[in-house]
Amino acid sequence: MANTPQAKKRIRRNDRRAEINGNRLGRIRTFVKKVEAAIEGGDKSAADAALAAAQPEIMRGVARGVLHKNTASRKFSRLTKRVAAL
Repeated sequence: MANTPQAKKRIRRNDRRAEINGNRLGRIRTFVKKVEAAIEGGDKSAADAALAAAQPEIMRGVARGVLHKNTASRKFSRLTKRVAAL
């Protein structure tokens, strides 16, 4: 258990950051699901639009430290490949 004021503050801060980061990750997942739904529907124009909206969100996750750069690149590459195959 935290005894020092610094440790107590760090626990409070970690809880706040975990909530914020979880929300950010959930937002990224939502954008990715929109792209996947458009791919499943076979609608290339909708998939292109969803992909264009998802790409900045994924990169924003990298900038905020929620995702690793290579993870984001891999996700975007795979989505792009699937959209191009439509």
